[in-house]
Amino acid sequence: MRIDPASTATAVLNLVGGPANVTSVTHCMTRLRLALADPTALDEAGLRAVPEVLGLVCDGPHCQVVLGPGVVEEVTEAVAGAVAEAAAARAAEGGAEPSDGRSKQGSSQQGSSEQETGVRTALRRVANVFVPLIPALIGCGILSGLNGLLLNAGRLSSLSPALSAIASAFLALIAVFVGINTAREFGGTPVLGGAVAAVVVYPGVAKVTVFGAHLSPGQGGVLGALAAALLATRVEKWVRGRVPGALDVLLTPTVTVLVSGLVTLYGLMYAAGAVATAIGTAANWLLTTAGAAAGLVLGGLFLPLVMLGLHQALIPIHTTLISQQGYTVLLPLLSMAGAGQVGASLAVYVRLRHDGELRTTIRSALPAGLLGVGEPLIYGVCLPLGRPFLTACAGGAAGGAFVGFFAMLGTTVGATAIGPSGWALFPLLTGNRGAGAAAAVYAGGLLTGYVVGFAATYLFGLPRAPRPSAAT
Repeated sequence: MRIDPASTATAVLNLVGGPANVTSVTHCMTRLRLALADPTALDEAGLRAVPEVLGLVCDGPHCQVVLGPGVVEEVTEAVAGAVAEAAAARAAEGGAEPSDGRSKQGSSQQGSSEQETGVRTALRRVANVFVPLIPALIGCGILSGLNGLLLNAGRLSSLSPALSAIASAFLALIAVFVGINTAREFGGTPVLGGAVAAVVVYPGVAKVTVFGAHLSPGQGGVLGALAAALLATRVEKWVRGRVPGALDVLLTPTVTVLVSGLVTLYGLMYAAGAVATAIGTAANWLLTTAGAAAGLVLGGLFLPLVMLGLHQALIPIHTTLISQQGYTVLLPLLSMAGAGQVGASLAVYVRLRHDGELRTTIRSALPAGLLGVGEPLIYGVCLPLGRPFLTACAGGAAGGAFVGFFAMLGTTVGATAIGPSGWALFPLLTGNRGAGAAAAVYAGGLLTGYVVGFAATYLFGLPRAPRPSAAT
């Protein structure tokens, strides 16, 4: 059934304190992400009761409303429009500066960050930098995989250079986009963040010598770009607060780019490159020496991360591995969590034959679950029932252990891009023994996750009906 984005947006806004209470509107693949000026105005129970809302994750002034793929884009647009109209009306009355509902993300989150502390805040803000990049990562990754298939099949060889250029261009310049988003998230000028981060990928850095060796373009990757843009934001704020207003337009950008650029060249790129190398080395060592155990842990714990909305914070690690090795070996392991949940949901469907409403929910959410979008099954089936969420994690752990075990035997499975999982990840699969071997191992992991998730839920995930007492 087709939903009305405008009515859903109105319902959401009414339950979060109205458009005036929303200071930031963004979205990822499945979630509408709102920053609220007054978190106490949020009606959690009412918001969860909205039919189109699949789940809710609240963390202080930040609220993630799970709506699902496709729906979230339309509702976000309607919410942002309503917020912008409310801001314009307040500005016309002299009460506020107009906003588009999106552009104030950096400054609003900067103010609200005073209400949050700890690792979770840092992970959320890093996720805000990388989540907007996911559509491009998916599209370029799929094109890269398609180009590889065509080359292996000996077809369209004349088109291959064009496909390669289209697929590779974004990754070659991803540092610039990371810099722009980092500055926006942390309250700086986006273009200055992008300008400093561009130093990381500029070919001319090969002429710069640091610690007796020449730098390499791209050294440090997205980690270096993130650090450079963070530094640029700090320098910009420091300079802007100390120069006369008449000189701000000249001195602030010049000093920001100069100081941050020099520190990036002579410190951050080298340090970030060392960290990135360590990440790649650690991932390879972990899989080759303790792959089954690593897969067990990663596959078993990923669903709780998705539930809390923290899984996006792993994007920098995936991106670093892709830039180093051409693929990330972690995503296929983590994708097994979705397989465990699919198996658990199927067991619930079989066991609860008389619960027509729940079975309808499973039928509607299962296609998305098979394609790697887990929120509908998490919030609509497994989490409300309690134990099936745990048995789904067991299925994910088993699937992860399966994939990790083959990594110990010498067959690694990787993804050339991030975003999809489940069946949708097949076009992006590759590995040290080619796409065919990677796809076979990954399929075996999915099957293991389905079977263990189903069996664990069928046997232990739901209470059995009491046996009728014998007649006396």
